Amino acid sequence: MLDTWIRPKIDPGLNRAGLWLAARGVTANQVTALGLGIGLAAGLAVALGAHGLAAGLIILGRLADGLDGAIARAAQRRGLPKSDLGGYYDIVADFAFYAALPLGFAWGGDALPAAFLLAAFYINGASFLAFAILAEKRGIQTRAQGEKSLYYSAGLMEGTETIGFFLAMCLWPGAFAALALIFGTLCLVTAAGRVALAARVFRETAG
Repeated sequence: MLDTWIRPKIDPGLNRAGLWLAARGVTANQVTALGLGIGLAAGLAVALGAHGLAAGLIILGRLADGLDGAIARAAQRRGLPKSDLGGYYDIVADFAFYAALPLGFAWGGDALPAAFLLAAFYINGASFLAFAILAEKRGIQTRAQGEKSLYYSAGLMEGTETIGFFLAMCLWPGAFAALALIFGTLCLVTAAGRVALAARVFRETAG
């Protein structure tokens, strides 16, 4: 929900940093791998009870997640082709990070709320990826969340809200169960909204 508002505010700075890094030979895939490593480390920090460290790692990991796309755009401006493989790596890394934080809390003893949150992520992710596949098939495009390798359908819970909830969980770990219930429910609402949108957009003409 907030991604379309925040992207225009952060993209100029990310693009400048991406140009600087690309000019020095840093690739988008390298930064994607770095961001994934930091995100997984955040999940491990949660499991070990180092919630403050986890919060810092989340911020660093998401910074890397923004920079890889900026580096890819800088490479395109230099005439290099758009990398479908890079986009694939990016979305896999994102989903791995989204799983790592609830798994860390499950390891720390909050198994049931973490399982509910992971189930909600699974359903919401399926609604997101299925919509993206069919949007690509029909040539539907959007840049509301910035330039992406696949169609990003808007929803109540997007990247910005996810990071906000993850940071809240790390800053107030005692409230994880309540936050997971709220966050997971909102993810399911988002999935339901995407299903309704798909029913409207992809409905075949009768006859």
